[in-house]
Amino acid sequence: MESHADHKPIAVYGAIAANMVIAVAKFVAAAFTGSSAMLSEGIHSVVDVGNELLLLLGLKKSRKPADDSHPFGYGKELYFWSLIVAMLLFGLGGGMSIYEGITHLIHPSELRDPTWNYVVLGIAFVAEGISWCIALKALLVAEEGEGFWEAFRSSKDPSVFIILGEDTAALLGIIVAFFGVFFGHLWHTHYADGIASMIIGVILAAVAIFLAYESKGLLVGESADSKIVQHIRQIVSQDTAVKNVRQPLTVHFGPNQVLLNLDIEFDANLSLADLAKAIARIEKTIGHAHPEIHRIFIEAQPFRRDLPSMHD
Repeated sequence: MESHADHKPIAVYGAIAANMVIAVAKFVAAAFTGSSAMLSEGIHSVVDVGNELLLLLGLKKSRKPADDSHPFGYGKELYFWSLIVAMLLFGLGGGMSIYEGITHLIHPSELRDPTWNYVVLGIAFVAEGISWCIALKALLVAEEGEGFWEAFRSSKDPSVFIILGEDTAALLGIIVAFFGVFFGHLWHTHYADGIASMIIGVILAAVAIFLAYESKGLLVGESADSKIVQHIRQIVSQDTAVKNVRQPLTVHFGPNQVLLNLDIEFDANLSLADLAKAIARIEKTIGHAHPEIHRIFIEAQPFRRDLPSMHD
């Protein structure tokens, strides 16, 4: 697994490139057609570009080395900025789209030739689809062996799951915008377009709330994946010098920066030299199996037979 310091946010770069082109195209189409849904989609794409730039800022800040004021590093900067991104997606993306839809219902614009809308929506759907596939591939590679939903929920990298969430909202928004334009011209009414804009806003708000919830969990301190924690416990339990190990405690300080605390009861007959070798051996084995664990703190105790075993 690559380290956080070497992490290349391909999904973010791809999303920025796609959304910049799409935003320009959507605004041009909105100007020619007067479509409220298309204008909302343009706003959505601009917000997405800004959000992705904030994610890059978070990635850059999270790579700052540890110092006296932040002895565990700045990895959580990424989680802070991902929370800001989710809030902006809710406020600017969802809020502005709903507002634009209501305004269009109250003050409808003249229906014009929808050809521009269909062309731009088709291009946007392809571009967003490519960006979505890039983000999905990055997610599945990072969470190897897991299904889509399990991988999405267990991901600790906002630069991947935020992009995937945004792209999913974008694809759904494009579909809604298409039907808004189509039914508006089929029925010769501006209501379909305005309602479509409001639905797009609701989609963005719902996705933003979910992403904010995921980011909040990481920001306040989330444990490593349960499979990783149990594997660590298994590694420690199998060491010949260990008599008992309590549940490992972990917390993420970044996508690939995990702090591990172990409470281990060693064989009371071990010499200090053997104890030191056992601790070094355990740390090396864990580090080899899980390179995302950057710091390991071990509380070593002599084995006491009056305490119940925690192996079961």
